[in-house]
Amino acid sequence: MKIVILDGFTSNPGDLSWDSFEALGELTVYDRTPADKIVERIGDAEAVITNKTPISRQTLEACPSVKYVGVLATGYNIVDVDAAAEKGIIVTNIPSYSTYAAGQMAIALLLEICHHVGAHSDAVHGGAWSNSVDFTFWNYPLIELAGKTMGIIGYGNIGRVTAGVATAFGMKVLANNRSGNRDFETDDIKWASFDEVIEKSDVISLHCPLFDSTRGIINKDSIARMKDGVIIINNSRGPVIVEQDLADALHSGKVYAAGIDVACQEPINADSPLLGCDNCIITPHISWAPKETRVRLLQIASSNLAAYKEGKPVNEVTPQK
Repeated sequence: MKIVILDGFTSNPGDLSWDSFEALGELTVYDRTPADKIVERIGDAEAVITNKTPISRQTLEACPSVKYVGVLATGYNIVDVDAAAEKGIIVTNIPSYSTYAAGQMAIALLLEICHHVGAHSDAVHGGAWSNSVDFTFWNYPLIELAGKTMGIIGYGNIGRVTAGVATAFGMKVLANNRSGNRDFETDDIKWASFDEVIEKSDVISLHCPLFDSTRGIINKDSIARMKDGVIIINNSRGPVIVEQDLADALHSGKVYAAGIDVACQEPINADSPLLGCDNCIITPHISWAPKETRVRLLQIASSNLAAYKEGKPVNEVTPQK
């Protein structure tokens, strides 16, 4: 079996091994693949592994040898799953590999907004504390989370981890999931409708996948119904937020601050309206990137391919709207 990895660098910049893939067939690894080289590099490969290199209907039509597409991520919107299903091509993803790392990152973004640890450390190293006439100082308002309400949109594994930490801080949690299942409820964590989450939360943390139904759910209309001074955290998918609407709300003060690890376009556009917002912390899509997480990612990805090779595919994804 010929296997091609189109964009291996971000998952494995050299600190991990591709041995588990090499054991499954003839492997070719590219660090990155530009759009005009995708078809050429896939060639006559049966298995294509991709992280963010798009696999479109046109690509699949131009590469009839492809029988398997493995996505090196949980989100799989970069693959035309409808076209793959029509052609009988198996598409798999990597569920749950980054659960704890992504939950950790959501809380890290929130805590940075609450305490501005990096900025205060920079100030101390720059001499501000040594030259202070008082025993302490702070350059930003500091926020205690106890007693506040966190709304979580998308209550899967990552949402549950985030909720667990939030309750440890003394927060109450309103959690919304698509299924409406409430089996997770406790004294501190309650199911809520999307409208309730939007209207009653002091902090809104987004952990939903990107479907047609979730694209742009944070927009000027939903923001208008939020509490004044709400905090928004997003390390799920960039397009669930209308960036211009969020930027407008940040500038007006309707949204106190935002912490985001994803953008509508990645790398983020140089003219993104969010780049001009001092009260918006932006990190470059690194929630998934700890080494421990990437080791798990490659282990699951190669196991997915091995299962396909044995005729028993696992972690298969199907078209959704």
